[in-house]
Amino acid sequence: MAAGATVHTFAVQLADVDRGVYDDFALRVARHPSETDAFMMTRVLAYCLEYEEGIGFSEGISATDEPAVLVRDRTGRVTAWIEVGAPDAERLHYGSRLAERTRVYTHRDPAKLVASWAGKRIHQAETIVVHSFDPGVIDAAASLVERRNTMTLSITERRLYLDLNGTSLDSAVHDLALEAA
Repeated sequence: MAAGATVHTFAVQLADVDRGVYDDFALRVARHPSETDAFMMTRVLAYCLEYEEGIGFSEGISATDEPAVLVRDRTGRVTAWIEVGAPDAERLHYGSRLAERTRVYTHRDPAKLVASWAGKRIHQAETIVVHSFDPGVIDAAASLVERRNTMTLSITERRLYLDLNGTSLDSAVHDLALEAA
């Protein structure tokens, strides 16, 4: 954990009906001083929406050769490269060569993000999907985050229903394929 990082805990109840994933788990999330609350909340949602055996957070900002979230199989091989925010095309190219699947979760305008990658070399760009949420939802969720959090997250028909510390929010999960750019 980086010096000066603030640790947030999340007691999560996950019901992802779309993927048939149901679990309760605890997350310890270290937020680096340079990381915004919106970025951290997007990172937590990405973790939950991609939740499977072998998932984990990387070392954070200091891990320049890893994404914010990754999935490893039992041998240690990276099977999913999950970026958060606005990664550059070079990182996506590297990640998509390394992992079986690459995803991006963003709290920014996904169309502008995808446009920034136009004309750049990205391995298997047609398989990469950018996920985003309704405007304002990430900021609203970020404003609710405390040091200790209780979170219930349900996903059905690509719509998420989030209860964070007693406040309910919902949003569609928008998917934008790189090939659409």
